[in-house]
Amino acid sequence: MIVIQLFLEFALLSLVAFGGATALLPEMHRVVVDNHHWLDDTTFTHLYAIAQAAPGPNVLVVTLVGWEVAGLAGALSATLAMCLPMSVLIYLLIDRWESFSGRRWQKAISLGVAPLAVGLVFSGATLIAQAAGFGWPAYALVAATVAANLRLKKVHPLWFIGVGAALGVLGLV
Repeated sequence: MIVIQLFLEFALLSLVAFGGATALLPEMHRVVVDNHHWLDDTTFTHLYAIAQAAPGPNVLVVTLVGWEVAGLAGALSATLAMCLPMSVLIYLLIDRWESFSGRRWQKAISLGVAPLAVGLVFSGATLIAQAAGFGWPAYALVAATVAANLRLKKVHPLWFIGVGAALGVLGLV
C-alpha cells in the first residue's frame, strides 16, 4: 500500500534530517521521483516552491509530497513519518547525550553536524536549481547575492529577494 511505503521512506529520511527537511531534498527527490516515480521533476519542484512560499516550517514540503502521492492519508503519513521517529529518538537520548558532555567523540559529532547540514542544504539548492532549468544569469545572481550578503551585513535579505524578483519579472533571470 502506497501510504505505508510513504511512511517507511520518510521515516528513514527523518533519521538523517540534519538541517531540516530542506537538507533532504536530493534524497527525497531520489526516493520520490527516481525510485518510486510517484512524481516527476516539475511537480516535485513546484511542490517545493509552494512549501517555501507558504508560512510555516520547511517540513511542509513533505506534507505536500504526501498529499500529491496519496491524498490526505499520504499527507498525514509522510508528515508523521518525517516528524515522529527522530522526535522519539531525541526524547529518549537527550538526557544521555548531556551526560557525555566533554568527551572527544561527543565534541566530534557536535562539530561534524554543522558542515553536514550546510552541505546537505547546498545540495538541495543545487537540485532545485537544476530542476528549474536555471541558466547562467540565475547562477550569476546567486553568486552576486551571496557576495553582497556576506559584505553588506546590515542590508536585510528581503532586499535581495526583491531584486531577484524584479529581475525575474523583467525576464533577465
